[in-house]
Amino acid sequence: MAADLDVLNLFIIAGGTLAIPILAFVASVLLWPSALIKVYYWYWRRTLGLQVRYADCGGYRFCYAYRGKPGMRPSILMLHGFSAHKDTWLTVVKYLPKHLQIVCVDMPGHEGTTRTNTDDYSIQGQVRRIHQFVETIRLNRKPFHLVGTSMGGNVAGVYAACYPAEICSMTLICPDGQSTKFDNHLQDLKHSNYTLNIPLIPTTPEEMEDMFRLCSHVRFKIPQQILQGLVDVRQPHNTFYQEVFMEIVGEKSRYALQEHLHLITAPLHVIWGKQDQVVDVSGAAVIAEMLPQCRVDLLENCGHSVVMERPCRTAKLILEFIISQQDAKGGTKKFS
Repeated sequence: MAADLDVLNLFIIAGGTLAIPILAFVASVLLWPSALIKVYYWYWRRTLGLQVRYADCGGYRFCYAYRGKPGMRPSILMLHGFSAHKDTWLTVVKYLPKHLQIVCVDMPGHEGTTRTNTDDYSIQGQVRRIHQFVETIRLNRKPFHLVGTSMGGNVAGVYAACYPAEICSMTLICPDGQSTKFDNHLQDLKHSNYTLNIPLIPTTPEEMEDMFRLCSHVRFKIPQQILQGLVDVRQPHNTFYQEVFMEIVGEKSRYALQEHLHLITAPLHVIWGKQDQVVDVSGAAVIAEMLPQCRVDLLENCGHSVVMERPCRTAKLILEFIISQQDAKGGTKKFS
């Protein structure tokens, strides 16, 4: 009988021990979903071998994640889109070789990078800041491959036009900054004076879900608590996002990429989701018409969030393009 009680006590103790982390996890999901999201990103960075670092330059601080060291192959700099952050690229980095040097930076004013009221968040202003970052970490000691998506694609294209000697090749994923069929909608938003809700700046779980439907052709089932957590993480930054949005749809930045296309000399690769509802896929034809030597990959059943919807395919296409360019220049054959 005493032995049975000892066993029972062990089960009770074990059950209590297990209950603590389980209850803590449930509480975090229900009460602090935003904290759970941050832990999620931390876990995946750690799993993928990415380290977070800061680069300081004249009182301005850039936050970035990196993996690998410079080698015979070109390093890859990845620029995320509007209101996103460096961890946007984790899904793609997962499928890239670990021996490549990969740098994912928080764009000016976003996440861990310095935000000031006096900074220029136009496309040209962001290009100058990214160049400052590149020089600070000495990434331009030799030409690198530049990747940008959406707003980051616009910045990447203008960067390549302004600093051609630094870029060996580049990939633009659904970049804005051109004349497309979506222009009329952006123009409406620009002149709304915020009387219309900007769909890319959600303030409720329902609006967050609507944003996912707008950006993604693939339908993801996201729990309400996680949607709330995503809203909570973004809420303190919404005023800043509104300012940046009005900058990038303004006259100074609206057609920045299209106006600089003729200055791009690096081999260019374009990836676009055919069902993109944010920046129309017709933008790929605009680029191809001006730069007929560029490679264009249009993805079926894919929207604007290419890196989230087709991460494996995106990584494979980027790698294939880098390899083809290296081979064409007589570079390293064994690359993957």
